[in-house]
Amino acid sequence: MTLFLAKLIWGLGVVGWFVIRFRHQRRSRKTPKLRRFDRNREALLLAISFTGLFLVPLAYVVAGVPQFASYPFSPLQAALGAAVFAAALWLFYRTHRELGRNWSVTLEIRDRHALVTTGVYSRLRHPMYSAFWLWAIAQALLLPNWVAGGAGLIGFGTLFFFRIGREERLMAETFGDDYRHYVARTHRVIPGVF
Repeated sequence: MTLFLAKLIWGLGVVGWFVIRFRHQRRSRKTPKLRRFDRNREALLLAISFTGLFLVPLAYVVAGVPQFASYPFSPLQAALGAAVFAAALWLFYRTHRELGRNWSVTLEIRDRHALVTTGVYSRLRHPMYSAFWLWAIAQALLLPNWVAGGAGLIGFGTLFFFRIGREERLMAETFGDDYRHYVARTHRVIPGVF
């Protein structure tokens, strides 16, 4: 494993993420929405996450900036990052596939929205967030730069911590006792935690 290969793996992971999401995003736009919440807040949180998971690391991958934050490359660390990114993409694919038309990029309730509790959702309420956490961890392992590597943890972490409570309240309001029973038997993001 070389630094060039680690950067290439990060780039291919981002492309893989886009390929997985593209089809679902197109279908999502066609599905009528019944309720939308905090559009400006959602746009800001998505922009912060995008900056941390894409823009900042892209600057490092393409131009090596910020140079002051670089540290020595570790092939073992990068190999672990590649494995974590592969797991993130697998989970990301599964969540999109299982959510189908129920998925949206922002907090929305769709026409005929259903509570999905099967597949990866039988154990985790928010496996797509788990996939993004894995991506952020993979980025930190693949890119030997304190700023570019850590930007995903900060960017996505900001979206996650400012959104998760609101999302769970929205689900409880929409699905009532079904969601509360689901919460009682599943974990939020990490199996075995909470």
